[in-house]
Amino acid sequence: MIKRTLQDRLIRSLRNFPVVGIVGPRQTGKTTLAKQIAGSHRGKVIYLDLELPSDMNRLSDAELFLSSRQDSLVIIDEIQRMPSLFPLLRALVDKKRRNGRFLILGSASPDVIKNASESLAGRVAYHELAQFSLSETGDKSLKKLWIRGGYPLSYLAKSDSLSFAWREAFIKTYLEMDIPQLGIRVPAGQLRRFWMMVAHMHGQLWNASAVGRGLGVSPVAVKHYLDILESTFIVRQLVPYFHNAKKRLVKAPKVYIRDSGLLHLLLNVRTDDELHGHPAIGSSWEGFVIGQILAIMPESWQHFFYRTAVGAEIDLLLIGPKGRKVGVEIKYSLSPRPAKGFWIAMDELKCSKGFVVYPGEEGFPLADKTKVIPVSALTEIFR
Repeated sequence: MIKRTLQDRLIRSLRNFPVVGIVGPRQTGKTTLAKQIAGSHRGKVIYLDLELPSDMNRLSDAELFLSSRQDSLVIIDEIQRMPSLFPLLRALVDKKRRNGRFLILGSASPDVIKNASESLAGRVAYHELAQFSLSETGDKSLKKLWIRGGYPLSYLAKSDSLSFAWREAFIKTYLEMDIPQLGIRVPAGQLRRFWMMVAHMHGQLWNASAVGRGLGVSPVAVKHYLDILESTFIVRQLVPYFHNAKKRLVKAPKVYIRDSGLLHLLLNVRTDDELHGHPAIGSSWEGFVIGQILAIMPESWQHFFYRTAVGAEIDLLLIGPKGRKVGVEIKYSLSPRPAKGFWIAMDELKCSKGFVVYPGEEGFPLADKTKVIPVSALTEIFR
């Protein structure tokens, strides 16, 4: 059993909030984590899975059922299937405010779940459970995690071929079942074609007009498709950082497939050998490393990328407390050398230090305030 780093934070939130939410894509282990928390809970626990008709029937009179369990921790799985619960949870919490009353699990962002943020404002703490990260699986699993991605059943599969087959089935289920269950009406084939176009633009500046022309749809439709993938934790948009209105700054976001395993499936990359012969290896590495950094980033930090029209560029700009800036360049090379634009950007932004992340095993200084580090040393970035 791989312990999730989120577990301790969830337990702390249950001590301080009446409602705690775990959100994230399907099949990342939300149910398993919730049951682990339930197993260590000192009081009574009620578990409801809204994908089961029997549990849905128990909530036919939800107010009566939940009111009679005021002293229990009630876990509600796949809550997006019953958005009408949110106003009721608010009323029950206001009637008897006690921390750790409800643990809710959802496979979409809170904004997608109707009235979630409005109904429970000030009463809920949300946490995102992403796929496995290197900090959870261990440094020796780097290659396996990068190729297969971090969905538990993909990562833990007995072979690369079984992992690939699982990911294919996941995409099919996501398109044909999960999206319609959220009330989103987009043809599965159209959304898959869009998803594949995003995979081929992985790590690049987003161009809605170009994607729209390729699909034969309007930029408005393209934005809608991108919002769907982002709100269901499939795609990450990395937004640009603006610090000077007079500079000609790039304003479009960069787009990444969050899970490297899904990216590789969409690119038809099955093995390490195939990845190393693929032209997308550099962008795949960049997205993977960004995901690992964000998985360990303290909550008080923010993340962006930086690029100007004249060539100053930082792959990942991290801003911490008191405006402290750290520049991160990501290179798939054993002899990494940042381009001139990186040093210009570091100077423009007055970054306190910089890092170049590469696939090697040893760290070494590169210049004043800048160091080359392996993925196993990412925690140095936040020290």
